[in-house]
Amino acid sequence: MTDNRITVDALTLGYGKQTVLNALSLPIARGKVTVLAGPNGCGKSTLLRAIRRLHRPASGRILLEEIDIAKLGHKDMARQIGLLTQSPSAPEDMTVEELVRLGRYPHQTLLQPWSAEDGRAIDKAMAGTGVAHLRERALGSLSGGQLQRVWIAMVLAQESDIICLDEPVNHLDMAHQIDCLNLVSQLNAEFGRTVVLVLHDLNLAARHADRLVFIKDGRVEAAGTPETLMHEDMIRNVFGVHSKVITDPVHGRPMCIPIGTAPWRKMVPVSDT
Repeated sequence: MTDNRITVDALTLGYGKQTVLNALSLPIARGKVTVLAGPNGCGKSTLLRAIRRLHRPASGRILLEEIDIAKLGHKDMARQIGLLTQSPSAPEDMTVEELVRLGRYPHQTLLQPWSAEDGRAIDKAMAGTGVAHLRERALGSLSGGQLQRVWIAMVLAQESDIICLDEPVNHLDMAHQIDCLNLVSQLNAEFGRTVVLVLHDLNLAARHADRLVFIKDGRVEAAGTPETLMHEDMIRNVFGVHSKVITDPVHGRPMCIPIGTAPWRKMVPVSDT
């Protein structure tokens, strides 16, 4: 067994003639929280989706330990890696339990469409995310924070060893952001899951990451602990922002205070890839 649960090896991937990831290589440690950060359009979300094999690379490969994901079947992939995209959607009249049950699809067969093990898995996922009491509620009746927890419960019900979350706190208020990321950290600590997160907020990234990865122009600019990466020169280089980095007096992690943008910073489209 290797220390790296995932190895991204010289991955090049794009859309049409536009290259998004350019010979990107990255080891992702087993049982740790890895946060991908970088400016809009740098390739964070594309990398996360490539890890889940939703994009076919032009070259390079992604390994789950020693196995190339290109060789895995669809259900095998879903049993290994769970992914929550930025803006998931489901019918508003669907109940919480119905949505969480969808996470068990990779484990079901024609001969055994539902089992007692499936029931235990969804109960455990809903209890772990604090939504068991909402079991019969329609999705359209939930708050944003409640709904995000239900989506995370669906991913947990897959019982995949690797959990990929793309901006899980997007559109949430401050209180729900804190609750959501505390939940992710708790699940990592209690169940030993390998977690890969895309986050825009550097201070949230620094607080929750075991390993922080800065991506710029489709390549890994730097990777390491928040303490080694969160310094003013690095933030100016990657994000084009002048800042002051201090130590968070509560959590002891680095905290970035933005001052202004660097004069050479190029403007990019708001949508991320």
